[in-house]
Amino acid sequence: METYYLFIVGILFLLAASDLMVGVANDAVNFLNSAIGSKVARRHWILLVASAGVLVGALLSSGMMEVARKGIFRPENFYFSEIMVMFLAVMITDVIVLDFFNTFGLPTSTTVSLVFELLGSAVAVSIFKIMNSEGETISNLGNYINSGKALAIISGILISVVVAFVVGMVVQYIARLLFSFNYKKNLKFVGGIWGGIAMSAITYFIVMKGVQDTPFIPKSTISYISENSFKILLYSFVTWTLIFQLLVSLFKLNILRFIVLMGTFALALSFAGNDLVNFIGVPMAGLKSYQIYAANPGIAPESLRMTELAGDVSTNFIYLFIAGLIMVITLWTSRKARTVTDTEVGLGRQESGIERFGSTQFSRVIVRMTRRFAERIDRFTPGFVRKFVAKQFDTSASPRYSNPKEAPAFDLVRASVNLVTASILISSATSLKLPLSTTYVTFMVAMGTSLSDKAWGRESAVYRITGVITVIAGWFFTAFITFTLSFGMAAALYYGKAPALIILVVIAVGLLIHSHLLHKKKMQQKIEEEAIDDTSIVNRCTNEIRKYLKQSIRVYNRTIDGLTTENRRMLKEVNNEVEALNMEAKKLKYNVFSVLKQLEANSIETGHYYVQVIDYLRELAHSLEFVSRPSLQHIENQHRGLTREQQAELNELSNKLSDLFDDILMMIKQNDYTGVPEAINKQQDILEDLNKIRKKQVKRIKQGETGTRNSVLYLGLLNEIKNLLLHTINILKAQRDFILNNIE
Repeated sequence: METYYLFIVGILFLLAASDLMVGVANDAVNFLNSAIGSKVARRHWILLVASAGVLVGALLSSGMMEVARKGIFRPENFYFSEIMVMFLAVMITDVIVLDFFNTFGLPTSTTVSLVFELLGSAVAVSIFKIMNSEGETISNLGNYINSGKALAIISGILISVVVAFVVGMVVQYIARLLFSFNYKKNLKFVGGIWGGIAMSAITYFIVMKGVQDTPFIPKSTISYISENSFKILLYSFVTWTLIFQLLVSLFKLNILRFIVLMGTFALALSFAGNDLVNFIGVPMAGLKSYQIYAANPGIAPESLRMTELAGDVSTNFIYLFIAGLIMVITLWTSRKARTVTDTEVGLGRQESGIERFGSTQFSRVIVRMTRRFAERIDRFTPGFVRKFVAKQFDTSASPRYSNPKEAPAFDLVRASVNLVTASILISSATSLKLPLSTTYVTFMVAMGTSLSDKAWGRESAVYRITGVITVIAGWFFTAFITFTLSFGMAAALYYGKAPALIILVVIAVGLLIHSHLLHKKKMQQKIEEEAIDDTSIVNRCTNEIRKYLKQSIRVYNRTIDGLTTENRRMLKEVNNEVEALNMEAKKLKYNVFSVLKQLEANSIETGHYYVQVIDYLRELAHSLEFVSRPSLQHIENQHRGLTREQQAELNELSNKLSDLFDDILMMIKQNDYTGVPEAINKQQDILEDLNKIRKKQVKRIKQGETGTRNSVLYLGLLNEIKNLLLHTINILKAQRDFILNNIE
């Protein structure tokens, strides 16, 4: 039996290593968002600063480990065997859920995950204990669950979401009024004071979040810091203000870079120092539980109460150091960390463009109501105030970049506000003993500052609001799904013992591998797109069009293949591919503005033809949709399939279309359009074939050889194939004119 529980401890530590990796991938957005979004330095320098913060924070995190041991449940009322079931359920659930969010690039809270996983597993085991006890009912659940602590954590987290958003919005508005978008001009006047405030907040934040409850700092020192907080802040403000004012006045240094990098270090330290419990707190508690069990060899696992687990326990320095190293390595190597960061940066970027999220009725209502409210406020605002505010928020004063890819998502003023505001809120909550989620605070501060900075303009507001709502909904989903999954896994482990453990671990590994492959595929597509983006603007446009046409003919051929063979699964896959093509065409359409700005100023006709190409691509996508969707519906509804004669006709058309597309793709690749007349002749031949096939179908209808459903589908397909042909040749002509005008 002792070997079995030692095996469980080993599983917990393996899961802890995995949890560290998926947890860092999710929480990296907390401290990397502002530095990466503002491009304060090259990515490797940002990661070096963050890595230092993570490593220092990990070594100072021992005092937070009690949350996993006694924060949610009462360990003295559980037996050793029950505790181990709860810890296993928590770790398996945590790895699966966090990896799921990472795969789709959605930031969530590891704190909320841990709380609800512990709550779910503890409730499950408590209910089973009550069911097996004669003298207890469900009303005795409070004897096992620390409900007051759980509710305090949950309510504190929810309140912090609203407070962080509002405070971030207000502070950013004030900062922008001080600096404007031409912040370098005003830096010499207000830079010293702003730097003093910012660095005082960051210094206090490092002290409050890094020093509190750590075993390396004497309690007398911690008490002195707590009792003299105001003096420390005052002296810090005066010192930093003088230093920064000298640096700005004498050396013309951009102190905002230093503030952003120090803020990144501070948040990284806070993350590791406080959130490390979310990743290794449970395995550490599991190890302590096993040590208690090993020290009492005469007591059965089902009879050994975990009273000692409620006491104070310090974590071994070696474990903290190893955990810190794993987090640092993950920070440098994890692609999922970059995916989650991209989501938050995209929602907060200053410029509009391709939006990841769509619009909803709720977001549209919010934007409409906000605009009306702003218009009413504007009527009562004095003219000179409106003029001053408009000048300070004039984005045309911000630096311009010839290549849009080089431009930061937002400037250093907003980045410093993000970090300083988050630092103040988190350190204030810490000093007041209020629980919160660093993920929620940093995310909502970033969203509040982007709204206040007018990054959510009329062209992007509905999409950004939808994105924020999606992320927030994901947070509630996190709470629900972690509680439910942990409850279910605890139940399976409680009754299934070793077989259930093996099955659940295998399932967890399988899900991790699947999500890894899915994310790898998405990243490969992104790498291919970036490779195309690195070429010249004309070559990039050409490569995009070739890629799109190759995908289009492939989708068309697969549709015909799926329809003639009545392969429902293939048709479903094709419909998903057509939807992706539609999104790609939409993306190209949105990028037209950026492409036109990059083209030569004197190539007026070039831009006109490129717009034509994109418009025809959109029409081509619609034609493919009208081919694939009715085909899937026809097969799904179990209607009679195509006749052999119809199948032969469509297959012959597919062969001719493929031949035509091959010619077109070769012309575009070689930039040799001498074969355009021949392509037009092939198009006319296929159109004549379509007319002949249509007449044959009419004849079949008159003779009663095909039913109504079959005829409607077939005639619709012929019509869309005709449209597809017309759009394809139009694409070829417009592309020819686009290239020839650029060559000239």
